[in-house]
Formats: sequence, C-alpha cells, structure tokens
Amino acid sequence: MSRKISMKTAINEALDLEMRRDPTVILMGEDIVGGTGAPGEDDAWGGVLGVTKGLFAKHGDRLLDTPLSESAYIGAAIGAAACGMRPVAELMFMDFMGVCFDQIFNQAAKFRYMFGGKAETPVVIRGMVGAGFRAAAQHSQMLTPLFTHIPGLKVVCPSNAYDAKGLLIQSIRDNDPVIFCEHKNLYGHETEVPAESYAIPFGEANVLRDGDHVTIVSYGLTVHRAMEAADALARDKVEAEVIDLRTLSPIDWDTIIDSVERTGRLVVVDEAHPRCNLATDISAFVAQNAFGALKAGIQMVTPPHTPVPFSPSLEDLYIPSAEAVAAAVRRTMAPSPRSTLAA
Repeated sequence: MSRKISMKTAINEALDLEMRRDPTVILMGEDIVGGTGAPGEDDAWGGVLGVTKGLFAKHGDRLLDTPLSESAYIGAAIGAAACGMRPVAELMFMDFMGVCFDQIFNQAAKFRYMFGGKAETPVVIRGMVGAGFRAAAQHSQMLTPLFTHIPGLKVVCPSNAYDAKGLLIQSIRDNDPVIFCEHKNLYGHETEVPAESYAIPFGEANVLRDGDHVTIVSYGLTVHRAMEAADALARDKVEAEVIDLRTLSPIDWDTIIDSVERTGRLVVVDEAHPRCNLATDISAFVAQNAFGALKAGIQMVTPPHTPVPFSPSLEDLYIPSAEAVAAAVRRTMAPSPRSTLAA
C-alpha cells in the first residue's frame, strides 16, 4: 500500500521498521528523548525538528539522549558499532561534524581497511544539511564533499520521501559507516511512499526525466531546481535529462556517462561550495572519460564561494535557482567559438 507522506515521516518510518526488525538498532542524539514526562508533553520531542518523535514510546531505552557533546556520542556510536550494535546517531546539524571528525575519518572509515577486512562498523550518522532555512552560516552548509573525500565512508543525500525511506533502511543494514544527509528544506516535501519496508541499493542514480539535448546531474534540494529548469526548457523545445544521484559515495558513474554520450552536453548542479565539490568531481570524470562525446563545455551551477548568508534575500540568491540552471543549459546550446570559426 502506498500513500503520500513527507520526507520527515518517511525517515521516522524507516527507523521504526528497522528497530522492529533488528534489536541491535539503537538511536542516539540530542533531545531525541527530551521532553518526556514534561507538563503538556505526551511524548518525547524527537530531536530538534521532531524527526524521531513517537519512537521513544515504541522502543523505550533503545533511544539514548546524549549530552551536548557531538564528539562524545559520535565516538560512542562508532564504538558500539564496532562491538556488534547498529547505532543511528543524529547530529542536529551536519555542520557540527567538525567537532567529531576524527572519530569518523580516522576511526570508523578506516577500521575495515586497517583490520584486513575483518572489522565492520555499521553506524549511520544522520544530520540536516543545506541552506534556505534562515539558520545562518553555522547551521546551513552543504558539507557533502568533505565526506565523499574520505575512503571508507558511504554518503547518501535523498531528494524525496520515497528515496529517504529506502536509502535509510539500506544504510542501517549496511556494514560500513554511512553519512546520511537530510536537506532540512525537504522535510515537508511529500511523495508516494509504500507502507512496507524496502531498501534502495547504493550507487544507483535515478533518471527522473528523459531527454536528448542535455544532461543535468544533481542531488538533494537542487534536484527540484533542476526539474523546474527542465520544465521551463521543454517549453522552448529543449529536452533535458535529469539525473538524481541519490548516493554520492558510491556514485553511479555509468548512468552519468551513458547519458552524456547520448546528449553531448552536461550541467552539474551542486549546493556545496564550488571548490572541490561534487560538481567539479563529476565534471572532471566526464572530461576524462567522455570528452569525445561533448558538444559544448561542461557547465557547473553552484553557490558563490562564501559562507551562507543570514539575510533572507541574500540566502535566496545564494542557493542555485532553476533560472540559473536553465541559463547554464542555454550556454551549452549556444554555438561554440570553434564551430563559428569552422564555418
């Protein structure tokens, strides 16, 4: 049975299903149990935006409220994973990863390699990413490139409720550390989601729209901007193929290359800072592996290389827009200087 639910509800549902299925799944985080028994509260708060609300009533002491010390409880989650549990640790904001990065990239990410493949670290670290929430520079970053840079980490960033549920279930069942990035501006976005459990394999991008003229690649919130741009371009008889990466490590290179070899044009949309982000990574890979298929220079649509502004008007300008994506596509359709000279 399928019904329309929000991404926030889909994440909650995935956690509930996996906790029912596997008694080794535990949840850790700040205020996920907070508020229990307080006057006027019939349940725990379920974290800063209530994503885990209702789970404490169902699963009790398998939800662990933590101190305001991300370094401590992320380390505890990794240790628990190394000892046979499957912790899901919630960071209020992925921006706080800085205070616990050593535990992640020097410990969790390297255990399997350093122990000759004999060690497993099945931990999921969930957290909010992205701008547009009026949360200022320290709570609004898209830090995905920091995680994709580290071998041993799997990185997920869903764009909708259906993918969020299936990818989170897959993440919890995976035997390696997973960074699960949840765009805060998509929590309320609704789509059809089956009530039953299902898992979406890592490394399989989703082609949301077929097209022959240009390939647009994105993930997270900017997938929706890419789709808006594709709809606008279609009115001008430009058919864009839109690829939602879904997982960033591993990444589905085959789907990207196959599409570019058909369309001959590539636009990559990324909300992360423009230096060394997914857009530059994908652009370099395509330039190395499908250069002969390109009919125009690769275009990247990213924010400027600045902190996320707090001013609402500036923050709206900071995030890649559908108009910016459409403009980038039109640049790939324009005659190149080389073709003009050849004529």
